[in-house]
Amino acid sequence: MPFLFRSVTLFALLLIGTSFRVSQAQTVKSSQAAADTVTTMQSLVSFATKHLHIPYRSGGSSKRGFDCSGFVRYCFDKWDIALPHSSAAQAQHGETVELDHAKPGDLIFFKGNSTKSSRIGHVGIITEVAPGYVRFIHSAWKGGIRYDMLNASYYHKRFVAIKRMID
Repeated sequence: MPFLFRSVTLFALLLIGTSFRVSQAQTVKSSQAAADTVTTMQSLVSFATKHLHIPYRSGGSSKRGFDCSGFVRYCFDKWDIALPHSSAAQAQHGETVELDHAKPGDLIFFKGNSTKSSRIGHVGIITEVAPGYVRFIHSAWKGGIRYDMLNASYYHKRFVAIKRMID
């Protein structure tokens, strides 16, 4: 009997050890995937920032000039993420994220000119987040590619949603 007890105990310990190694491997893979996502999002934001001051151009999607959705599409295309050329259509993609969980690289959507409309008419890429503070880069009719803040009255009144395109 003692031999059988020792064998069962040894077998149980081997199973626990194997299970622990699998859990560690899964954790390492999850951590690596999270690190890769953060790196991709940081690279995306860095790439977008290199385009500051390029002029606004209605329907534009090149360095000669961008509209808001053309700029977002251009930036995400560099990472092989295909998005439509319309802010309303882009808002149909990705995962909705609460404002408190926003991260650099997420897209931020706004109503168009009218605060009474429910239609999305503008999009930007979040570049920086802190409590009560969201900065984003976008192509604005006045100023072309530039930074703005969500807490600015114009944007705060028009804020609709945040979407994450990169898992």
